[in-house]
Amino acid sequence: MTVARLTGITYYPVKGCAGTELSEAELTSTGLRHDRTYAIADEKGDLRWQWGDPGLALITPESAEGELTLRAPGREPVRADSADVHDWLTDVLGAPSTLVRSPDGNSGRLHLVSRASLDALNHRIAERGGTALPMNRFRPNLVVDGWDAPHTEDGAARLTIAGTELAFTEDTIRCAITMVDQRTGRRSGPEPLRTLADYRRADGGGVAFGAYFEVRRAGRVAVGDEVVVGSRTSPAAASRSA
Repeated sequence: MTVARLTGITYYPVKGCAGTELSEAELTSTGLRHDRTYAIADEKGDLRWQWGDPGLALITPESAEGELTLRAPGREPVRADSADVHDWLTDVLGAPSTLVRSPDGNSGRLHLVSRASLDALNHRIAERGGTALPMNRFRPNLVVDGWDAPHTEDGAARLTIAGTELAFTEDTIRCAITMVDQRTGRRSGPEPLRTLADYRRADGGGVAFGAYFEVRRAGRVAVGDEVVVGSRTSPAAASRSA
């Protein structure tokens, strides 16, 4: 039997902006440390999101020694605590923008997607003549490879990774952000929502892809760690429209 392993760890210091890939990370009771600590607000104080501002995908936050720096193509980097950061964001996004503390942070959740789920989706997209999508379209915190069945994450009530334990909370209901090309910062629909609508409709509406977990036992994880399904939810949840 294939051993499932953690093959990706990504956190998003600024909500809606590009993620930072890690080789190892600390999982705390509130999720990945520093995940979605900041957000970007418009002139009304509403938080910007990628479908409305796809250029957010081109802003890359980098954290080092407790300092957060923002980078974007063709711009000089700026520190998050600089007096110039708001003008910098306004220039990059082309509209008044302010860096703020995210009101909800990461909500104590980890977003997990398996490679098997993405492979199954891309197979369906290819059958209708479309192009395969990269994992970053779904902006997961954790990526697992090695599960034979797609959407195993849906039915995993408990997961253990190294010394940590995660508990399933809910399916991830996908929105229009999945149609933003994370490389170019441009809208690029209709996939994946068009194809997901064929076979991943959620009972409460929308389409589901990936799952949210909460940290029940904190600790450190690293790329390459084995991922073990400790217990499962109902068979219906595990096999729903997969």
